[in-house]
Amino acid sequence: MTDPVPKVVRPTRPPKAWAEDMFTFGVTGTNGKTSTVWLLERAVAAAGHPAIRISTAGDTYDGKPAERPGGKHQFLRMMWEGHELGCKHVVLEATSLALANHYAKFWRFDLGVFTNLSPDHFRTHGSWEAYLAAKAQLFTLLGPGRWAVLNAYDEHAVMLDQAIPADVQRLWFGSPTRGPRQRAADLEAAEVDVDLAGTYVRLVSSPRAEALGGAIETRLLGEVFAENALAAAGAALAADLDGAAVARGIASCPPVPGRFEVIAREPTVVVDYAHSTDALRRTLSMARRVTRGRLIAVFGAGGKSTPRKRAPMGAAAGELCDEVILTSDNPRGEEAGAIAAMIADGVRSAGMEPLIELDRRRAIERAIQGAGVGDVVVVAGKGHEEGQDFGDRVEPFSDREEVRRICLGEAEAQREEATP
Repeated sequence: MTDPVPKVVRPTRPPKAWAEDMFTFGVTGTNGKTSTVWLLERAVAAAGHPAIRISTAGDTYDGKPAERPGGKHQFLRMMWEGHELGCKHVVLEATSLALANHYAKFWRFDLGVFTNLSPDHFRTHGSWEAYLAAKAQLFTLLGPGRWAVLNAYDEHAVMLDQAIPADVQRLWFGSPTRGPRQRAADLEAAEVDVDLAGTYVRLVSSPRAEALGGAIETRLLGEVFAENALAAAGAALAADLDGAAVARGIASCPPVPGRFEVIAREPTVVVDYAHSTDALRRTLSMARRVTRGRLIAVFGAGGKSTPRKRAPMGAAAGELCDEVILTSDNPRGEEAGAIAAMIADGVRSAGMEPLIELDRRRAIERAIQGAGVGDVVVVAGKGHEEGQDFGDRVEPFSDREEVRRICLGEAEAQREEATP
């Protein structure tokens, strides 16, 4: 196979002298970036290092909310402000778009984490090769002796490994919940147990596992979060942080907004950011495991994104759910009904007839009002987002707020939203 990674010149210095003593973790991949960043930031903090966290679900200086403006110069100012506040570590969610815009050349990364890769965001980059090449920049630009933390259960990580310079150190993590192992792992799940309290991972015996006490736990609920916790723990250990502190920090991490976030009980209502086939299947598989009654899914697919993922998303929902309600999800100028029709074809291929309600608010209401004790409703696709993109306008909309409003009532939902 032709190597899609362009030849690049490694940066030798950060952009400013004050940044010389900063250590930056970069996390990239299709799914799991945000959760891995949150878990890793808590591990770094528990090891005694205040950190800057940059993620799509919120930025912080040492756990305190921060506001990140756009642009590279504003990004640099944010780094400087965090540095002045005593944050010498940075845990950063590196999106493919940011990497394509050469952030890995602009800012020095000391360690890169690769979660996984699945067919999404192709239109943004023009081709699969360009998408993979954008992700790869985080690793091809790492300096000698730095670390690449890679998923041993993802075939694309094995491909990526071939493009990473030989003088970059590797640490491989993984969980059999993803599928067949592609290569040996340094930190690996032997068993994953999940309930509504969180996720417990018993580790395969190894020096890295022993450093963590043989197991890791997280309050995040789902098998995918076992994989994210392994990625975070592996990155922290590669950075030579204390294993007991790392395990303690991961265990203390609060649920990430919109990442299998349980908003209400009886019926249980979950809001999740899943908007690719792989992520949706994993989310619904997890929900099925904790469902005593019926599993109901509400979701759509983004406009001007990857049309070929729509029918497979529908098929995954049709296979796993008892009821599927299709709705709009950032149509971005495309006809929402046409998008829903493509997803519906996939649902029907699994032997189910979906309901279609293009008004997302009414779709969520219909799902929750039709659910009973023991049922689980999964509202997928938007997660933490607070707007609905119609192409010519973005209207305020939050799945999390809508669920609270329906389940708790207006006044109680406002009180809960205002509670830190």
